[in-house]
Amino acid sequence: MTVTTRMKALLMAALLATLVGCATVGQDFATHNVDQIRLGETTREDVQRMFGEPWRTGIKDGQRTWTYGKYRWSAFNDAETTDLVITFDASGVVTSYVYNTTQ
Repeated sequence: MTVTTRMKALLMAALLATLVGCATVGQDFATHNVDQIRLGETTREDVQRMFGEPWRTGIKDGQRTWTYGKYRWSAFNDAETTDLVITFDASGVVTSYVYNTTQ
């Protein structure tokens, strides 16, 4: 194997390791709006205006939940995660929320 061929192989291996070593899931959202959420007052419409469409939706203990989140993992650095999970009552008003971030 020539030096040029070895260099190309090493560069390709480094590129592949970089691509495989990182993953991002979710979408950015306006984290600065989290402090505007008011339990018993903020509605689904308010939340949608503040944060946009949720990344995921679900049900927790019979109540609708919306999740906003961005999760980035890397084989070379610490993970960076940010998520907001909001729970609504049957009328669409916020009953609880949890906001977590590693930043």
